[in-house]
This record gives sequence, structure tokens and C-alpha cells, in this order.
Amino acid sequence: MKKIFISDKLAPDGINYLQQEQPDIEIHFEVGLSETVNAEIVCFDCDSTLSKIEGIDELARRIGLGDELAKLTDAAMNGDVSLEAIYGKRLDLIKPNRVAIEWVADLYIAELVEGVTDVFTELAKHNKTVHIISGGLLPAILPLAKLLNVPEINVHAVDVYFAENGDYVSYEIDSPLAKNGGKAAVVKSLNATNLVLIGDGKTDLEAQQTGAKVIGFGGVVNRKLVRENADFFVADKNLTAVLPYIL
Repeated sequence: MKKIFISDKLAPDGINYLQQEQPDIEIHFEVGLSETVNAEIVCFDCDSTLSKIEGIDELARRIGLGDELAKLTDAAMNGDVSLEAIYGKRLDLIKPNRVAIEWVADLYIAELVEGVTDVFTELAKHNKTVHIISGGLLPAILPLAKLLNVPEINVHAVDVYFAENGDYVSYEIDSPLAKNGGKAAVVKSLNATNLVLIGDGKTDLEAQQTGAKVIGFGGVVNRKLVRENADFFVADKNLTAVLPYIL
């Protein structure tokens, strides 16, 4: 039986969900852990949070540049280099055409993190407004958002431009999400007083600059920087482990 350690002060609806719907999980309550965030707006990163993949890295791997560019992505997510220093460089090397974007869109869905659909179903039942805020490529993420019933207007990512024949032309250079500080800018634009963002990297921590709470998700990649600086941290591979913090 899988064990999960959570605060004794978390939201009862989330705890009830785990007890009723995840019978293979043994819940251990710990006194003194951080309390719940009963947010009206719940935002998710996409790569390594909703899906197990890093989309741009998979596009690079598809053309034989995977290891080289994955190191750049990891360095940015760990805060070792700025996102803007590598964003355009990666896409200039990959030049993802429309076929490649459709391919990685399918991969995002095929590699969903365990429990994602359950989380979104529960959030809908509790009338939570959900956004996806990602430094990934917008046309690759939209099919996943549609699967999860997230309105297109609530999906914030970097757009890509193609020629008539489907070849890659450029990306949305002015997108705030292609540079550091972008997630904070998007969160601020939502004008929410009670918001939580769930993600795995340094760029997700930027939301704290706006007063938002951040739940670090380490179920795919467990980063020390996020583990030490997020308001809450979940290491379980099943995303339903965040529910007690947000319902």
C-alpha cells in the first residue's frame, strides 16, 4: 500500500476524496504542516506537472537533439540559466513544423500524469476556475486542455507561427512566458486575490511575487529549489495528492 504524508489541517473534501477514491493510499496525518489553500482560481503548469514530458525536449529528441536541449531546459527549470537565454535557441535548432506540433500534442495526452483527470473532475465539482500557464507551445497544449475541459481562453502558452506549407517560421517572441517573470505577469493579469499555482520548476515559483501560493509538484521531477521554496510540496506521483491543499 502506498503511503502519503499530509497535514492534519488540510481541506476535508480533498481528504475525503483520497480516502474514498484512492483505497490503495494509506494516509498519514502530520501535525504542524502547512495549512490548506482554498483558492478560487487554480493554475497548473503543463510540462512535468499535467504531463510527464517536457514538450520542447521531446521535439528535440525527435530530431536527434534530445540530450543536448534537455540539459538547457533542466538548467532553466533549476534556475541556473534564464529562460529567455535558451527559449529561442531551442526552437531555432528544432524548427518544429505543424506535423511535429501535432505529434507532441498527442504525446502530451499519451503521457498524462496519473490522477490528472480525477483532479480536474473534482475541481469542476467544486466550481473552481482552472487555468493552464505554461512556457510550452500553445498549439501543442490546446488538445490536452480540451480533454480536461479547460477553455481555450484559460490556456496561457507561447504561440508558434507556420508557413502555408506547415513549415516552422517563428514563435511568439513577445510572449511573457518565453522569459523569466512571465508566469508572475500572467498570474497578475488574472486579478485574483486567492490563487494557487501548481508546478515543478523555478518559473512556477515566480507566481509568489504576486502573492499567489505555489504548490510544488515533484511527482515527475523532484527539484530541490522547488522543494525548498514552494509554499507546499507534493512528491507523490499521483496528482490527486494536491487535492487536500486546494479543495
